[in-house]
Amino acid sequence: MVGAQSPEVAEEAPAVRAAEDIPAVHVDVALNVNGEDRCATVDTRLSLLDVLREHLGLTGAKAGCERGHCGCCTVLVNGRRVYSCLTLAVACGGARVVTVEGLGGPDLHPLQEAFITRDAFQCGFCTPGQLCSAIGMLDEAARGWPSSVTGRPGAGRPLSAPEIRERMSGNLCRCGAYQNIVAAIRDVAITDVAIADVAP
Repeated sequence: MVGAQSPEVAEEAPAVRAAEDIPAVHVDVALNVNGEDRCATVDTRLSLLDVLREHLGLTGAKAGCERGHCGCCTVLVNGRRVYSCLTLAVACGGARVVTVEGLGGPDLHPLQEAFITRDAFQCGFCTPGQLCSAIGMLDEAARGWPSSVTGRPGAGRPLSAPEIRERMSGNLCRCGAYQNIVAAIRDVAITDVAIADVAP
């Protein structure tokens, strides 16, 4: 039989240890989360999403696919959008993390207001990730970072609906509220809100 090993070779192969047999390593991780210094002792294998939700009690970022496919877990780390389900918490030591709970303040963030005005959500499960991703995306566009549909790169050019769709393509909405999500983002983008007012 092709690929079969002789009994002698099979016996010599080292045994694979089960994950539960490998002792956990715990370290202290200091983060600035939503403007507040936080510290947690965590298993080095934990994702940022797990630490935010289970250790710090911030449940806004959602565990959707846990494979970086849906974007429900998107947060901002040092101003850049990341999938927190794929980001090890220990890699974020000392970083500034912003979750949906940290947007706005006493008042709603302009993007949150636009989502409400445009009815840019249905079930709301993806909304925290959509909001954080949109804020990161607006910052990227303001800095002149091109996308695959950018006709002419450069900061300060208005974002078209196709470009917003492309830039937000890493965030899925299972309810299909894309048209209103794009409209809400465009409303904020065309109001020429200073990026300091948009990015927390």
